Amino acid sequence: MGNHVKYKPEWVREDFVDFVAEKLHSTWAWKKVKAQLIARKAISDDFFQLQLRPNQNFRHEQAQAGQSLLLTVVIAGVRQQRSYSLVEILDNGDLLIAVKQQGLVSNTVTQLALGAVVEISQAQGKFVLKQHSGTATLFLASGSGITAIYALLKQALTSTNAPVDLLYFNRDNAYHTELEALTAQYPQFKYHPFNTLQNSQHLTETLLQQFVPDYQHRECYACGAHKMMQSVQQLYADHSISHLLKTEFFQIKIDETLEAQPVTFLRAQQEFFADTNLLESAEKAGLKPAHGCRMGICNTCSCTKVQGEVRNVLTGEVDEQSNTQIKLCISQAISPVVINL
Repeated sequence: MGNHVKYKPEWVREDFVDFVAEKLHSTWAWKKVKAQLIARKAISDDFFQLQLRPNQNFRHEQAQAGQSLLLTVVIAGVRQQRSYSLVEILDNGDLLIAVKQQGLVSNTVTQLALGAVVEISQAQGKFVLKQHSGTATLFLASGSGITAIYALLKQALTSTNAPVDLLYFNRDNAYHTELEALTAQYPQFKYHPFNTLQNSQHLTETLLQQFVPDYQHRECYACGAHKMMQSVQQLYADHSISHLLKTEFFQIKIDETLEAQPVTFLRAQQEFFADTNLLESAEKAGLKPAHGCRMGICNTCSCTKVQGEVRNVLTGEVDEQSNTQIKLCISQAISPVVINL
């Protein structure tokens, strides 16, 4: 008799509201940030700039140059997320990102039809300009790392008259025209492009001394492929000026010389061998831990390491403490590891 009392319908369920709202307008949603693809422009053979128009849930006022977005697409019924740097926020609120075709998700994203709707996150990440600016700045970019650096560079140029230099190693001259235009507009800006197809130039101390003799007294922001990032970190460590360096990686390199290690997921009662980062190794074993950017920016894959040693593949730091927070996507096991998942 009293059974019907227990049933309390949830009149306001977010997924239901979103389902109805979507029928009225493709980007309407209660809390989710959705965005419509407005325009696409090729900036090289395999590199595309996308213009996204977010719905009212995107917090423009909190976004900072150098941050990134998590973009979600559904491929063969599976939600896939990748992180892309915010190149620019236009005056009308549209967002520009640039996507290099280098994997399943990026290929799918660059081939979306105009008008397609994707889910995005709020802007996130700590690769932003230090507030006190006014000091001379050095920017280092390689490959698609230019996307984050370009945003920071524009902010630096509009906020200081101090010298700003950019060394940019690339194969395809993406954003070259825009960067040349900035040199004409801002006398304090010097642009040093290195096309690595024409000349296999790498970042070295000699090169820095040649083009930016006072680099050891500048704030430095670097974003790019593993080789350049390794060089700059080593160089700054050698001169004891690592405190001047801010980095953002977009390629995660594991140490292939390390032996695979047994990893135990405690709550799932699963054990597997990890020969790459912990997220990929778990996925290879058929497990599906929560994850987002896959590059150490968001905290979606954070979890507690109960015991064991892991190496942060971005910084090289080894964590051997018990019960510490780690991110699966940038952690490589260097001993047997137990994780509270």
